[in-house]
Amino acid sequence: MSESEVPRPPAPVDFRLVPVAAAAWAGMWIATAGDTGWLTLGAVAGGACAALSWRRRSWALAAIALVVLACMLIGWARWWLRGHDPLTRLAQQQAVGVAELTVVGTARVGERQGVRPPWWSSSARLETIEMRGERLRSAAMVRVSASGGAMTSWAALAPGTRVRATVRLAEAEPGEAVSVMVRAREPPVVVTPPAPLDAAIERVRAGLRASAAHLDPEPRALVPALVVGDTSAMPATLVDRFKVTGLTHLTAVSGANLTLLLAFLGTVARSCGVTGWWLRGLLGVGVVGFVLLCHSEPSVVRAAAMGLVGLVALGAGGSGGQAVRALCVAVVVIVFVDPGMARSAGFALSVLASAGIVAWSRAWTDALARWMPRPLAEGLATPLAAQLATQPLVTLLSGQISLAGLIANLAAGPLVGPATVLGFLAAAVAVPLLPVAAVCATGAGWCAQGLCWIARLGELFPAAAVAWPANAVGVMLVLGGCVGLVLVMPRLLRSKVWAIASGLLLMLALLRPPSPPGWPPPEWSVVFCDVGQGDATLLRVGPHAAALVDAGPDPAKLRTCIDGLGIEMVPLVVLTHFHADHVTGAQVAVQGHRTEVVAVSAATSPASGFDLVKTAAGGVGLTILKPGDVVRAGAVSLEVLAVRASPSVTGSDEGESAAENDGSLVLRASVGGLRVLLAGDVQEDGQRNALTAGADLTADVMLVPHHGSGHQSPEFLAASRATVAVFSVGADNDYGHPAVRTQRAVQSLGMRVARTDQQGAVAISRVDGSLVITTQR
Repeated sequence: MSESEVPRPPAPVDFRLVPVAAAAWAGMWIATAGDTGWLTLGAVAGGACAALSWRRRSWALAAIALVVLACMLIGWARWWLRGHDPLTRLAQQQAVGVAELTVVGTARVGERQGVRPPWWSSSARLETIEMRGERLRSAAMVRVSASGGAMTSWAALAPGTRVRATVRLAEAEPGEAVSVMVRAREPPVVVTPPAPLDAAIERVRAGLRASAAHLDPEPRALVPALVVGDTSAMPATLVDRFKVTGLTHLTAVSGANLTLLLAFLGTVARSCGVTGWWLRGLLGVGVVGFVLLCHSEPSVVRAAAMGLVGLVALGAGGSGGQAVRALCVAVVVIVFVDPGMARSAGFALSVLASAGIVAWSRAWTDALARWMPRPLAEGLATPLAAQLATQPLVTLLSGQISLAGLIANLAAGPLVGPATVLGFLAAAVAVPLLPVAAVCATGAGWCAQGLCWIARLGELFPAAAVAWPANAVGVMLVLGGCVGLVLVMPRLLRSKVWAIASGLLLMLALLRPPSPPGWPPPEWSVVFCDVGQGDATLLRVGPHAAALVDAGPDPAKLRTCIDGLGIEMVPLVVLTHFHADHVTGAQVAVQGHRTEVVAVSAATSPASGFDLVKTAAGGVGLTILKPGDVVRAGAVSLEVLAVRASPSVTGSDEGESAAENDGSLVLRASVGGLRVLLAGDVQEDGQRNALTAGADLTADVMLVPHHGSGHQSPEFLAASRATVAVFSVGADNDYGHPAVRTQRAVQSLGMRVARTDQQGAVAISRVDGSLVITTQR
């Protein structure tokens, strides 16, 4: 073994700044609560810590006290400014005016989700705004969005462009990096074009896209996403695959990108004899170039800080033993520069991932390097450390465990580095030497294609993403499992036999999803799947068979629900109407589940939904239902209580249509001694139509129509006489579903409430004459 191959002894780990970083994070979390009670409590805690430090003559306690008190001071200042800021006041009033904005950051374009029209969104700097007879000058960062006819004009803007437009202000949702949202009401008028620096950066980004133009569609879209976080060209199917397999972080601007770039620059520089301050200066230029190329958004600055920490952890920029100190300094600086980061889930994930790399990556790399090449060992150990460090928080946030994510990240690790570095090289030379850049992009594309194949293979496993309770017990079980793995990992990785055997065992586990504690209940009759902002209801036909009413907006989530219940056959599929949040998963339901009947209403709009369902049904064909029809599958019977007579509803591919909602089938299912009312998205008119038709709406369980929106007829809700009301909604959805008044209405009628956004999938059965509700979370 050569001297270079001998593992270096780890440097002593410096933990002295850990309490200071924790105090800064916790203090700024309290400071950004906007609650005077919390601020007062924090100030008292900081004062007590200061008194104790004086009594014990402890510099460590003094530093913690100073940090906490500084956080409380910032919190009081933010609270005072928020109450006296005219922009915040106007946002609370949702005022309309003419604004001048400078578009910054990477724009995001969203496809239709449910009945929502396509949208565009980007960070912007609000320069001036005129409304209600006053003109305000500002430099506040806001989030600007546009949809409908104005979207195309906004999406064509290059970063750095200053525009004027009529807008509506609104308060930002909790967790947003900005406090004010700006919704455009018209196309923009360009005031000034981008500055030379902004234009140059955009040419580089465009050059990267041009260098990858000859690749196949998926790698062509993925290369810019890996390098600079430009996901605008990624198809929805690829985005979904990356979500299911836990690879989404690769397409976001992260510290890993910068770590790889700086490690490559450092290696090349050292080979050319560059050392000392010249090397540090070169790496500093690399950091600045990375931040500028990725548009200098707060998340990019955070990624830069975490990337430097990762570099230290890997020993490329200093002693690996000092990485904990570097991480602590980064946390303190970031939360003081941008206090909102203390409440950011992305920031927490970045810190945890960096901490995992700092704590375990080097030791695990050394263990693997005993029987495999060191670069490959590093490529496997680093994502493994980050995955285990972040999994408890990921489970808390998503209510899922991605078993495929662990294997997918391990398999992807060796490909990410070459793809990112080659992508950066392509971006660097694309403007002057596009043919050379195309060669680099080809290499990056080969690696990106491998990542696409990994994602495609990973989502095929039944246990690719397993729903898991996001409560204290569920998260503690995941935390305990991760801690146990961390403890045994060094010994496991040192042995080639045990490491390979463990990998094969994990692959076998993917073939059958592990069940969350208590899920599914053994004798469930109906399950309302957690499919996000949409509906999908399974009615038990037999031990491994179920009928499905509506198919939700997310095929991957529907597949997870079906597989988690052990469903092998779906003989009957009924779709209440053709909006995407009810039909997008139809192909998942039909494909491979021996479906015999696909039943729909006579309405055929919107055309996009109808075409999707017709394609999914394939040779099964479509059965048209009308009032009074009854369809059966085993122990399940579905009766059509009402449906609007006219099939010729005006199409609404531009957005939501009340007429299409009111064209939903109103169904009552009978299964396992239960009667379940399923009314799609019917609003007031559709509900009155059912009442006027004299339909018997009585049921034990009601899926509240239209995800619990405010468009409800009190008489319809009362006519159901239901004991349980279920709201099938997506967490933090843009529509405000379920409406507070609708929740109060069903509760006033004596109904118990269950919500998929808070409790995951909801199973209901009748046991000894009583309704039993079981939830995933």
